[in-house]
Amino acid sequence: MSDSPVRSAAAPWLSIIGIGEDGLTGLSPSSRDALAKAEVVFGGPRHLRLAEVEARSRPWPVPFSVDPVLECRGRKVAVLASGDPFWYGAGGSLAAHLAPGEWIAFPAASTFSLAAARLGWRLEDVACLGLHAAPFETLLPYMAPSRRAICLLRDGHAARDLAAWLTKQGFGASSLCVMESLGGPGERIRTIRAADYAFAEVAAPVAVAMSAAGAAGLPRTSGLPDDAFVHDGQITRRPTRALTLSALAPRPGEILWDIGAGSGSISVEWCLAGGRAFAIETRSDRAANIRTNAAAFGVAHALTVVEGKAPVALAQLPPPNAVFVGGGHAQALFDALWAMIPVGTRLVINAVTLETEALLLAGQSRHGGELLRIELAQARPLGNMRGWVPSRPLVQWSVVR
Repeated sequence: MSDSPVRSAAAPWLSIIGIGEDGLTGLSPSSRDALAKAEVVFGGPRHLRLAEVEARSRPWPVPFSVDPVLECRGRKVAVLASGDPFWYGAGGSLAAHLAPGEWIAFPAASTFSLAAARLGWRLEDVACLGLHAAPFETLLPYMAPSRRAICLLRDGHAARDLAAWLTKQGFGASSLCVMESLGGPGERIRTIRAADYAFAEVAAPVAVAMSAAGAAGLPRTSGLPDDAFVHDGQITRRPTRALTLSALAPRPGEILWDIGAGSGSISVEWCLAGGRAFAIETRSDRAANIRTNAAAFGVAHALTVVEGKAPVALAQLPPPNAVFVGGGHAQALFDALWAMIPVGTRLVINAVTLETEALLLAGQSRHGGELLRIELAQARPLGNMRGWVPSRPLVQWSVVR
């Protein structure tokens, strides 16, 4: 193991030390030295036992908090974490509250690295997810035939629950490698199909490496099927949604205000593209549908539902990169929006009524941007033959503030 730690500055008071299931024998000399010099050592019960520091130990509080560590500022303190402290570990939570010169990190091999090494997988081709507290739906965007994922789980029961969930989603043919105590004397690896899962006893810490098989998975382009969403008819339909998302141009990490969100389909697909969304909706029943859809697609952590009416409901939200107005429009709303959104914000408004269309025409004449008229028709039975049934024409205005 390398003796070269990740250094932030000289003389830090806090050492963040990654430890594996092999305990002290797996630590580098520099990690052991930092641990030996610590007056106080924080960690989970398993970490503290592996490090043999009971006399100086302080278990993490439940619920988890970094406050006890921060209260020791100025003393020599060590924090123990599994493997790499900055990969689903306590490192990031601590560093967010510290100046660069306050800490030094000694990472060890992560569970992801150990799992890939056992299986011979290229780690760069594998989705690595921490599902300790996250819902299994978080996996959905990564699920497709032959795709691989390594998932850290809460406990042994979670491995059984994951297998059942995969089977319910149509991925029962997936191969699961259930990996217990990787890197330690109690290491055990067993392989089974998700649909056939029958392991009664699985010890923590546990990870599951999965090779997906079965269902097709979610398409990665915009415009998911309408029936994939819970809705009451108030939904931006699939073809229009695809055109709208194209105009909104989502990018990872960007923020969307989705005004008049309805079913939240625009917000959900924005989040699936890697962004964060605030879905503004006046009706509580539709707000409930948005939450249901966010959970079903595994984006509840990125999609916030705001019950209220724009523009008042927008006052406390972080500045957006893009705004979509799809549930009605008025001049007063546009004037308020234009005044509050930052320069460079992408604004997309869809109109189905003549009155709203007139507002968009006036707005485009004043502020520029592009107008698009969308007219779609679907083939439907007509007697014993078929004919085209047109949808309501829609006008879309897209402009950059």
